[in-house]
Amino acid sequence: MSDNQETTSSEFEREPVPKSQLKGWKSFLGMYAGEHAAGTEFVIGPLFLTAGVSAFDLIVGLLVGNLLAVLSWRFLTAEIAVKHRLTLYYQLEKICGRKLVTVYNLANGVLFCFLAGSMVTVSATAVGVPFDMEMPKLTDTMPNSVTWVVIVLAIGAVISLIAARGYSMVSKAANWMSPFIVLAFVVCGLVALNQLGVGSFSDFWNIWGEGSEPFPGQIKYTFWHVAIWSWFANAAMHVGMSDLSVFRFAKTPSVGWTTAAGMYVGHYMAWIAAALLYAVYIQSPEAQSMLEQGLAPSVAPGPLAYNAIGAFGIVAVVIAGWTTANPTIYRAGLAFQSILPKTSTFWVTMVAGGLATIAGLFPAFAMKLLDFVALYGFILAPMGAIIVFDHYFKVTERAGDFPANQVNWKVFIAWSIPPLCFYLLSSFSGIFLSFLTLPAWLLSGVLYLILVKDKLKTA
Repeated sequence: MSDNQETTSSEFEREPVPKSQLKGWKSFLGMYAGEHAAGTEFVIGPLFLTAGVSAFDLIVGLLVGNLLAVLSWRFLTAEIAVKHRLTLYYQLEKICGRKLVTVYNLANGVLFCFLAGSMVTVSATAVGVPFDMEMPKLTDTMPNSVTWVVIVLAIGAVISLIAARGYSMVSKAANWMSPFIVLAFVVCGLVALNQLGVGSFSDFWNIWGEGSEPFPGQIKYTFWHVAIWSWFANAAMHVGMSDLSVFRFAKTPSVGWTTAAGMYVGHYMAWIAAALLYAVYIQSPEAQSMLEQGLAPSVAPGPLAYNAIGAFGIVAVVIAGWTTANPTIYRAGLAFQSILPKTSTFWVTMVAGGLATIAGLFPAFAMKLLDFVALYGFILAPMGAIIVFDHYFKVTERAGDFPANQVNWKVFIAWSIPPLCFYLLSSFSGIFLSFLTLPAWLLSGVLYLILVKDKLKTA
């Protein structure tokens, strides 16, 4: 058997994961800690500051939002994953047939590639520091130099190879690197506190105080913006059920609690540490000059970490980008593999990595990360609602699998109409998109039940 065949067969894309392949909590702890204490955290933390958050909004809002995310993983995603032990894509195929899943998987895979691309961008800002590379600005969209292109291509190739080796390799890479990344965030936060002259909790609180006006081109974030955005920052993974593909390897649903390592060691601590780094940078003459000109100072994470802890910061940002991009590209590869089931997982994952690398060339995905993360979760989460409602109301279990060669238009309507309506509402009324993610999710699930009620009566 070739290496490619072994890689494909060991991933169980179209069958339940056997008991012999189940993994304990340590595998997931390392993966989630590594994935969420990541390069993107170096961007998200500063972006909260550009939105003018207050101390209470940031510290308490993140506490609440990340708790809601952990509960979503534990009591929705992990429960359903352990019950069926199928990938998201194969489970969806049973509900709505292969043709509609193909459309969903294409959207899913492409969005994951864009997200992974933002992580390649983050790592590239660190690699570029020794080369005195011009860093992307908050408003940049296109590549700004040949050096940038070469660095992004090299990083993308390494990340793609690791992801293509399969879940075990992704998990091992996260376990190896996550302690180093967590240490880097802690050290960055402590150094920044020292540079800011913080000697007490009140000094720490006063860094953000009552908040400020948002930077040019940004909107003002309140407590609810922070809490709801942080809950749905990973909406595609938990309420969107993408992590069915990960937790199908879990021995018990309680493994879902390991996501707390990512949410609190990663998101909570790392976002605040990164925000502290940016608070230091904002006080610099360069940043103050930009603000006086009505411009938003750069949030490139490489220089921020380098200014705090030197070469250690560069290495930390590079590795942090890898550990987040690896599982994201792995998920994208599974999405594409379900479209082309006869193609090896290795090669479709390499294709996903290539798309992510191309996306990484364009800084806009990283510089507008708050907006992009909200949008991709908003698009993908409603399909997760259909899986949740189908599971708990036993729709497919009672009525049987949907014919593979047909299009389940009822699922298509339930997935597309609610988010489309709420997206238009957000666009025309200015309502923060993340505020509408839960209503769209719930309405998709309820609409699905309404549309299949006749099917349940005859089951």
